[in-house]
Amino acid sequence: MHRGIVLALAAAVLFGASTPFAKLVVASAHPVLLAGLLYLGSGLGLSAFRLLRDRGWAASGLVACEWRWLTAAVLFGGVLGPVALLIGLARTDAASASLLLNLEGVLTALIAWIIFREHCDRHLVIGMLAIVAGGMLLAWPSQQAETGGSTGGALWIAVACACWAIDNNLTRRISGGDAVFIATIKGLTAGAINLVIAWMLGASWPAAGSALSTLAIGLVGYGISLALFVLALREIGAARTGAYFSLAPFVGVAVALALPGGEAPPLLWPAALLMGVGLWLHLSERHDHEHHHEPLEHSHLHWHDEHHHHEHSGIATEEPHVHRHTHTAVTHKHPHFPDLHHRHRH
Repeated sequence: MHRGIVLALAAAVLFGASTPFAKLVVASAHPVLLAGLLYLGSGLGLSAFRLLRDRGWAASGLVACEWRWLTAAVLFGGVLGPVALLIGLARTDAASASLLLNLEGVLTALIAWIIFREHCDRHLVIGMLAIVAGGMLLAWPSQQAETGGSTGGALWIAVACACWAIDNNLTRRISGGDAVFIATIKGLTAGAINLVIAWMLGASWPAAGSALSTLAIGLVGYGISLALFVLALREIGAARTGAYFSLAPFVGVAVALALPGGEAPPLLWPAALLMGVGLWLHLSERHDHEHHHEPLEHSHLHWHDEHHHHEHSGIATEEPHVHRHTHTAVTHKHPHFPDLHHRHRH
């Protein structure tokens, strides 16, 4: 299996498993405060990792013009998205909320396809339609009434998915940088902003146990998951990373149903079937055609594969490694994804 797919699925598992646990603590504090704690846990934990890994605060790998993309990604994905999600979680059941999060992958793919002109084939499009159909079943007003939720809750979760979809496509533009650094900055900035907003709204600080639990959930479900997601964006592009990330809600459903009081809503299983078909279509995609690479100079973590036949002078050659390198123009044919080296038009 392609390395990028494995990274995307690993990110999905960690994020999906965190959703029901976030639901457990959502009633103990203000949603904005919880959003701040989740991202703060992510930022603090990854900061500690970077200090240990790099023995200091190493360079980010971003160039000056890329910081604006990171800033916009933090706004949508780190501030607006988590708040909308937690408001939605307070108004719907955990299993339905977990499956509704499939919309993030669909919206990510649509934005990548329509706005950023990333290639999408028939498998990806039909798969997205199946996922949308499953999400519509869960958001249907009669379905929400039977599970004690509301249409408003489903809409708030859809808003969160839209924010993260925008974030994903913005982050794709800077995915050649240090993934841990990107996730750290998102966590620290979004955490601080949300905590300040919560303080201005008069939110009460939760008990120490709840706060620590939320920080831990944030590190695993938001921090480590996000770093893996950024690496996947680098390898397979925004649309496909979002598509494979659709596994997250299924993991969330399994965890939610295993927790005390977990109960499957009436339309959960047909919705899950539709979403499962969509995920299978995404996994069965194969993209292969002759394409041309323009000359390119950049820096990122890489192995000496078919796109990295270059010499080294005065730097370590253990693989993988990071350094600035140049790609010469080449035309060839092989199966590929829209990674850092295949962002060409079709």
